[in-house]
Amino acid sequence: MQLSIVILNYNVRYFLEQCLLSVQEAIAAMDAEIIVVDNNSSDESVLMMKEKFPSIKLIENKDNFGFPKGNNIGVRQAKGKYVCILNPDTVVAEDTFVKILAFAERQNNLGIIGCKLIDGTGEFLPESKRGIPTPWVAFTKVFGLYKIFPKTKLFNRYYAQHLNENETGKAAILVGAFMFLEKEVYEELNGFDENCFMYADDIDLSYRALQIGKTNCYFHETTVLHYKGESTVKDEKYMMRFQEAMNFFYQKHFKKSQFFSAFIQIGSFLFSVAKKFQGKPKENPLPESYFLCSENENFAKKLAPILENKVAFLDFKEEKMVNSCLILKGKKTEIILDNHYISFKKCIEIIETLKDKQVTFKIFPKNTGFIIGSNSRNDRGQIVKIE
Repeated sequence: MQLSIVILNYNVRYFLEQCLLSVQEAIAAMDAEIIVVDNNSSDESVLMMKEKFPSIKLIENKDNFGFPKGNNIGVRQAKGKYVCILNPDTVVAEDTFVKILAFAERQNNLGIIGCKLIDGTGEFLPESKRGIPTPWVAFTKVFGLYKIFPKTKLFNRYYAQHLNENETGKAAILVGAFMFLEKEVYEELNGFDENCFMYADDIDLSYRALQIGKTNCYFHETTVLHYKGESTVKDEKYMMRFQEAMNFFYQKHFKKSQFFSAFIQIGSFLFSVAKKFQGKPKENPLPESYFLCSENENFAKKLAPILENKVAFLDFKEEKMVNSCLILKGKKTEIILDNHYISFKKCIEIIETLKDKQVTFKIFPKNTGFIIGSNSRNDRGQIVKIE
């Protein structure tokens, strides 16, 4: 078997359904499998899996074991030469795995591959590629020096800014939302460190791959949509766990003096506080207008009373539709992409192409009864049931 995709789910039932639909499309021509590990969700995720995806392997944990252990459980049952750790709040393009598999097969001494990630508004997620967060690099992140001096090597290593987002190359640290590697390498590394509940696990796994002489890569030729804010509510518990995670990584890999330890404590605290306040959701006013990109004009009429607003219909003809949507930029508008007629890859391309602070996006995944999306990377997404 070529590939095993391992998806660890916890209480993101609708995002999981959309993710699985996109993954199924992406592996249709491959010898691949999907393994879903559920960490004791309470939101009918398991029921949805059994009703809608009975052929997909489902592992039901009786407790929330956290990110590292949950993924390790899934990988142990994987049969593929390669494994992909994938978040449930993602959407992959139909050719994502074909492209990355071909790239992986051309590499020597491969560690982990990450790819270009964008959020639900189309903005690039800088954590798609990162440098090793040494004490100095962490300092530049905590105090925002990487923003002030983005082209200066001394300050720009946290987000590997030497590498353009549209450039494939070596990147020390990849993000756990999408990690592609050989199963043998995963096993050689003993998987994620289960002493870390979440947040530093991807940094730790990436760093350990480098320590055994492997090369980690950022691959820009496929873009994956990662809603990001959906899996975690950034509250006080989040801040505590994030600080614990950073402390875990530094104590494991950078054992230094008491001065160093004190700096890390202060830095981790400031970093976690910054993440907490960054994550405070903002009030998002309702769109002034809605546009449905589809070939089904009747669906636009059906949406209008649900959204309590008129829904304009844009007949889906690729060039015509994109040009029409460009006119909408700058207006408080929501664009709904009908996946029955528009591929997941095209949905991702449209979201990335039309990104604008005044434009939000939703996808109507094929064969579902909801539209779904996210207006901010820092808060939970939005689901509108239409059946």
